[in-house]
Parts: sequence; structure tokens; C-alpha cells
Amino acid sequence: MGDFLSFLGNNLADFWQFTGFANATGGHFVMILVGLFFIYLAIAKDFEPMLLIPIGFGMLVGNIPFDLEAGLKIGIYEEGSVFNILYSGVTSGWYPPLIFLGIGAMTDFSALISNPKLMLIGASAQFGIFGAYIIALALGFEPNQAGAIGIIGGADGPTAIFLSSKLAPNLMGAIAVSAYSYMALVPVIQPPIMRLFTTSKERVIRMKPPRVVSHTEKVMFPIIGMLLTCFLVPSGLPLLGMLFFGNLLKESGVTRRLANTASGPLIDTITILLGLTVGASTQASEFLKLDSILIFMLGALSFIIATSSGVLFVKFFNLFLGKDNKINPLIGNAGVSAVPDSARISQVIGLEYDPTNYLLMHAMGPNVAGVIGSAVAAGILLGFLM
Repeated sequence: MGDFLSFLGNNLADFWQFTGFANATGGHFVMILVGLFFIYLAIAKDFEPMLLIPIGFGMLVGNIPFDLEAGLKIGIYEEGSVFNILYSGVTSGWYPPLIFLGIGAMTDFSALISNPKLMLIGASAQFGIFGAYIIALALGFEPNQAGAIGIIGGADGPTAIFLSSKLAPNLMGAIAVSAYSYMALVPVIQPPIMRLFTTSKERVIRMKPPRVVSHTEKVMFPIIGMLLTCFLVPSGLPLLGMLFFGNLLKESGVTRRLANTASGPLIDTITILLGLTVGASTQASEFLKLDSILIFMLGALSFIIATSSGVLFVKFFNLFLGKDNKINPLIGNAGVSAVPDSARISQVIGLEYDPTNYLLMHAMGPNVAGVIGSAVAAGILLGFLM
């Protein structure tokens, strides 16, 4: 009887050593609380639920403690585990181009085609990327790390993942979570900046209705756009090529099934896998470091600079435009590539000051230009930092 009780006691002791309770640290509980907060924001506040729920639940999954020496092969960083295999789409950088394929297939570039000067707003918002890059260098980050951190200012999660997987794989978890966090917080961060840098007179500027864009223009745009941008920055080909290819599928009129697949089941599947594995990569032992805190701070600064740059550029550009061709500065925030949330914010803030002034279609121009601009910026950084 004594031997049996001793045997049972040893088994229970061994079992306890394998439980999450025995292997938990304070860091695990901190990250679980962060994951729960993300899920709360998604459900209660409707902040980017398609992103924050997979990422938030991934944080819960990634911070279930276990004995690393047991060789169970269940963790995301253990080679051969299921999560590690799924995570290879992030580390190898093949999830982001597939996301861009879907974005291209669901994006209407008509607002940009009808008013090409709006491209300049999307370009100006990329100052946030290079501003944060310079600040990160000043804080002691390596050039490749600084470049990967700076891309957060584009508010473009797939681009941030693609670039960080090439330049700073060790920081990818913090960069990806930061980028998606600020994408979700667009409705919180951007409005105060827009109000700060605009006057009551500027907020009610009425813009001319966009002209009707022909089918030929819509078909030619992705072809010409791909050739011009990729000849300029060949290193951006995986993102830009897939973006414009997806748009051609949409606009050609003869590949509707392919466009529907790319913009529906494909992008949804990749979003689930990308969000879950990015969230799971935030294991406390890998994530809770001083660098992660600095990355979140720099990401916020980068996003603020990007938004401010877009709004201020419109104010500057208006100095050279005739009275009837002025641009409402409230669409300057849409130069970041958080599509379509930042364009919706332009609309919401505009309606606050003039309930009959609809800015959404105008804001979509710089918004889709921001998608192109952030991918071009990533290509530039990749070109001279690799």
C-alpha cells in the first residue's frame, strides 16, 4: 500500500510539473491580460475585430506556460510544432503578399485615378516611417531594426510583417502587434490630431465631385502602376506585384471568380492564420523586453507623425491651388494605409462640422495611395538596408 501511495504521489508530482500552473510566470499573466484587452476592444468597442480577435486569442494561446525541456513540440518557437509550421508564413514572409492580393482585389482605385494629385497626400504620410527610422537610430537601434520599426507609421500590418521578417526577425512579434494595434486605434488617435492642425474654415471646404473613371482607365491603372513602382523599387515586388495583380483581377471584368476568391475566402483564411500566429509569437519570455516597450512608443510616434504629415501637407498644398480646387485637410489623415478606417474618420469628422459635406470618396484617394506608398517605402528600406 505504501509503495502504491508513493508511486501515485510521484505521478501526481510529475503531472504537476507539466501543468501551466507550475510553469507560469508573472509575464505570462501580463500577456494574457493584454490578449484579453485586445479581445475586449474588438467585441465591446468594435476596433478592428477581424484583426484583434485572432491576435488577442493568439496571445492567450502563445502564453499558456509549459515545460520547455519536455520536448512536447507545442510552442510556436519549437521547430516541427504545428504552430511553428503555421508561423513560417510570417517568418518567411509569404502571408503578407497574399494579404495584398486580397486587398488589391477588393480596392477601388477610382478616387485616386480621377484625382491623381491625391497620390501626393499618400506619399507625404510616409514621412512618419522615415521620421521614426531616424529617431530609432538615435535611440541606438541597428539600422535594419530601425527600418523595421519605422514602417509601423504606415499603419499597414502586412507590410510591417513583411519588412521585419527580412530586416529584424527577432523584433517581428513586437513590430507586428504594434502595427496592428495602431491600425485598430485609428478612431482614437487620428481625430485629435486632425482637429489640432485644422481651422473651422478648413474643415468645411467642399471638394469637387470626382469625375467618372472609364473601364479602360481602371484596367490600365494596375498594369502601369505595377511597372512604374516596381521599376522604381524592385525590392517591393512581392507586395506591389500582388496588390496590382489582385486589382487587375477585379477590374478586368473577366476574372470575377478569381477576384472573389482573393478578396473573400483567401484573404479571410490568411488573416486568421496571420493574426493567430502573430499573437502567439508574443510569448512572455520573447516579448516582455525593453525593446518591445520602445517599439510600441516609437510606433505611436511614427503613426502620429504620419497623420500630422498628411494633414499639414494638404494645408501647404492648398497654398498653390485655386479657390475652387482646394482640398479639405481633413482627408490628410487618410494618407496612412489603414484602409478604409482612416478614410471613414475623415468622413465622420467632416460631417461633425458640415452634415452635408461627404468626404469619404475623396478620402479614399489618399487612403489607397497610402497602401501603395507604404509598400514603396518598405521596398526603399529593404533596398538599402539588406
